[in-house]
Amino acid sequence: MDISIVILVASFIALLLLNVPVGVSIALSGFFSLLFSLDFASTTTTMAQRMSAGVDSFALLAIPFFILSGFLMGQGGIAHRLIEFAKILVVRLPGGLAFVNILSCTLFGAISGSAVAATSAIGGFVIPEMEKDGYSREFSTAVTVTASTTGMLIPPSNILIVYSLASGGVSIAALFLAGYLPGILVALCLMAASGIYAKMKGYGVQTDKNTGQIAKKTLDALPSLFLVFLVIGGIVSGYFTPTEAGAIAVLYSFVLATFVYKEVKFEELTQVINKSVCTTAIVMLLIAASSAMSWVLSYENIPQSISDFFLGFSSNPIVILLMINVLLLLVGTFLDMTPAVLIFTPIFLPVVEALGISPIHFGIIMILNLSIGLCTPPVGSVLFVGCSIGKTSLARVIPPLLPLYLAMFIALLIIICLPSLSTWLPSVLL
Repeated sequence: MDISIVILVASFIALLLLNVPVGVSIALSGFFSLLFSLDFASTTTTMAQRMSAGVDSFALLAIPFFILSGFLMGQGGIAHRLIEFAKILVVRLPGGLAFVNILSCTLFGAISGSAVAATSAIGGFVIPEMEKDGYSREFSTAVTVTASTTGMLIPPSNILIVYSLASGGVSIAALFLAGYLPGILVALCLMAASGIYAKMKGYGVQTDKNTGQIAKKTLDALPSLFLVFLVIGGIVSGYFTPTEAGAIAVLYSFVLATFVYKEVKFEELTQVINKSVCTTAIVMLLIAASSAMSWVLSYENIPQSISDFFLGFSSNPIVILLMINVLLLLVGTFLDMTPAVLIFTPIFLPVVEALGISPIHFGIIMILNLSIGLCTPPVGSVLFVGCSIGKTSLARVIPPLLPLYLAMFIALLIIICLPSLSTWLPSVLL
């Protein structure tokens, strides 16, 4: 193995163990690796150029827009209305409040585009209510954590935009459409696992005492749900680009949160904007650093070497995909989703394309795979946010998480084996 790659991997792991922020760790490990091949001045210049080029993309303008839209939605009373709407649909089923939790997280995650936001917003309401109805706090937290990741697949999703960039230009509109059926499948698998678990533990059926308000609850939630149709409908019909859709989502969210629901006051807008700016800065640093590391890997010819290894091992697409997924599952346990997508897409995409696998299909597989990593220790950000919101410990949440992990793995295997789940909608509507 080339010494520069040993330096890259060793320095990256060492920096993570020292609790250096992920974005800084990625940039420094790439710098140290390249320093072995080039002189200091050339390394510094190259890394600066690569990081700058990594964020020099018009498509990335959609990310700060969708982040701001998600914060406006999160503070605008959307979560409570979606929970009330979800109750209408599934609360009378066995384990009904778990279903409410999953459906609410799926809807809010799709609207906000953030798993962490969905965990915080939905968990804060639903976990205490589930506990009042006899559900354990640990199970309630586990359901919230896993269900919130479905928003990574269902658009508008920032990570799908990042994958489009890393893949060299796969259509964002196609990726957005491709995420619907897999996202719904994951939610259904989680509902099945939660229903079985609830039945085994004796969690009962909650009766909705406000059946006379069904029409009111539905009407309250419709403006929020319309955002998804507005964004996707506009992109598919060609009225606006994904970046323009982000700006429209901000405007719509602002009107909805400020004038329709009246949950966000004008004096609170500064706080909302500050939060979105901080989040955007973190995301862009990760994108810049990961783009530079991807270039270093290409400079060392690593993607080609890995491609040759996989293609030499087997010519069966399913076998190759399973091998790649095992590696991504391991990566997802210690690396955040954005850098993982930017670093490993250029490595694995040529392999799957050589086997005739659609880059759209692979993108959905990759995002779902890494979404599982958001729920797994030692680095899973959504898992730790969920434990904080649920006021419980990691050790106590893991047991009820296991059947939900299994449900997500089953959904992943179905999506791997049935490419049409990802490719059918884009082929029909685009």
